[in-house]
Amino acid sequence: MAETLQRPKLQIALDTTDMPSALRPLNAAISQIDVIECGTILIIAEGLKAVREVRALYPNKTILADVRIVEAGALIARNCFEAGASWVSVVAGASMTTVEQVVKVADEFGGEVQIELGENYDPEQAREWRRLGVTQVIVHRSRDAEVAGKLTWGPDDIQRIKELHDMGFMVTVTGGVKAEDLPFFEGAPVGVIISGRGIVKADDPLAAAKHLQDNISEVWS
Repeated sequence: MAETLQRPKLQIALDTTDMPSALRPLNAAISQIDVIECGTILIIAEGLKAVREVRALYPNKTILADVRIVEAGALIARNCFEAGASWVSVVAGASMTTVEQVVKVADEFGGEVQIELGENYDPEQAREWRRLGVTQVIVHRSRDAEVAGKLTWGPDDIQRIKELHDMGFMVTVTGGVKAEDLPFFEGAPVGVIISGRGIVKADDPLAAAKHLQDNISEVWS
């Protein structure tokens, strides 16, 4: 019997350099948003007050603190969860000891941990992350490579998504994903789709988010 695929969630990536420019599109589009990402750039600019302010505004939303932990895992994770994060991100190059520390703190707060993959990954390493309790992975095109026009989604990406899903991960896809890209992922077990500039820089963020949600509904009907 074929697996019934769940409808992916839509995540807005707030990677602006100040809170007002993050909150304007977020507040406009919020009715269409499932997950709010306080992006790396925003947290570097504003600190974890970005997470605290978004949590205060939207107490029932899932919030990612995209801090891309490399080391000092327990300390950074605790700060993020205490600020109100639901999820935290860890880079694929972090040691297993660091990953284990982050997972332990996440469990304490009822949060989740996601690993941000590069263009390549080691399946055995991924299985070890899953064994440690990591529940999510991010498959992405990098912003720099996307701007340079060097990356496109291809069959290898679909295979990677399916392989990671079969390991037990919820898989997020990101990297300039537009509504017209979504049919490419039809039949793939995608858990979350991230849109940053597509919503944040849109003239009408609400319409842009709704367009993505409508297309998600079509592709994963």
